[in-house]
Amino acid sequence: MEHYGATVMRTAYFYTGDRHLAEDISQEVFLRAYRTWTSFRGESAVKTWLTTIAVNVCRDKMGVRMFSEQPTDPSRMERGRTISVEEEALERLKKSELLQHVLRLPLPYQEVLFLYYYSDLSTPEIADATKTPEGTVRNRLHRAREALAREMKKEETYNDGYGS
Repeated sequence: MEHYGATVMRTAYFYTGDRHLAEDISQEVFLRAYRTWTSFRGESAVKTWLTTIAVNVCRDKMGVRMFSEQPTDPSRMERGRTISVEEEALERLKKSELLQHVLRLPLPYQEVLFLYYYSDLSTPEIADATKTPEGTVRNRLHRAREALAREMKKEETYNDGYGS
């Protein structure tokens, strides 16, 4: 838990957008990992295995409500601190320009961008974690980057055209 707790917490927070629910999910992830440790075959890294469990628990808990709230940048979240300064910082991050662009993308693109850039998972690891073919993951990552570039260019053109 000490080594991978922050990774699991960030993943859960990304999916839920709710700190308390993310903490509950993180506990459940480690309970499941503890109960099924003997079934871990070592075919992937422990981080990938725990991320897979976290993604599955989040999907189970959230269902279609996934991403209904807009999460903040999970890489900036620290576990265990709940002071008002942190809450204020999280609110500012919620409004960050890049994250807002990412949140306008389709959910599969959001997911692959998060797992690749925030969780530092490779495309094979993302494929394992999401139970998606690796080719599909690479395709989504490529299309997500293109869509993000278009979205940002559109905003830039809009702002230039209206003097903002």
